[in-house]
Amino acid sequence: MDFICEGFKQAFALLWACDEETLNILSVTLQLTVISMTGIVLIGMPLGFLLGYCTFPGKRTVRTIVDTLLALPTVVIGLVVYAFISRRGPLGNWELLFTIEGMAIGQIILGTPIVIAYTATAIESLDNRLRLTLQTLGANGRRLALTSLWEARYMVLVAALTAFGRIIGEVGSAMMLGGNIKWHTRTITTAISLETGKGDFALGIALGVILILISLLLNISLNFLRRRTQN
Repeated sequence: MDFICEGFKQAFALLWACDEETLNILSVTLQLTVISMTGIVLIGMPLGFLLGYCTFPGKRTVRTIVDTLLALPTVVIGLVVYAFISRRGPLGNWELLFTIEGMAIGQIILGTPIVIAYTATAIESLDNRLRLTLQTLGANGRRLALTSLWEARYMVLVAALTAFGRIIGEVGSAMMLGGNIKWHTRTITTAISLETGKGDFALGIALGVILILISLLLNISLNFLRRRTQN
């Protein structure tokens, strides 16, 4: 137990001193998260609205596929994206492998189905009178979509936060696509995995504390939004 206690002491010392390596890992994680969440929201929300609002042949099949993608293993995503962006892949000329942008592709694929599924459910749960009222007032497609999403805003925010929680703790695809390169593509989760394997518990615990704080803030936000949707 002594090495665990010593690890915690060194971890808080690193956090208090604003260790350069720790801050770099946090910075890479934040950059990756911002890029990924931007793509997830911009792709997931419109597709989720269409899936929840429109009726078309094969809708149930599409919904089943989206729900299946919610449980897609991260290493499978990493493998598929790696095959596309590696030098021998069709996107090899873009040189995305072992970059933050390449890692973001994997996380976007991971988080987008969550936003699609939650947004579709939120749109389907809206009062049918809203659609009729908007159509009566002559709202066009864009106005109709924006108003519907605004009415379901709390559930849509829950969708975004749930996707955020899914990608912030992701290891598999981030390790494969980023290579866990020090000062470049090392994130909180990949660094914890590496440092723990090396026996450096101080940095691993320090990063774990940061990840726990992020998870705590995420859960507080989700609980707040759930109460707002229930009221």
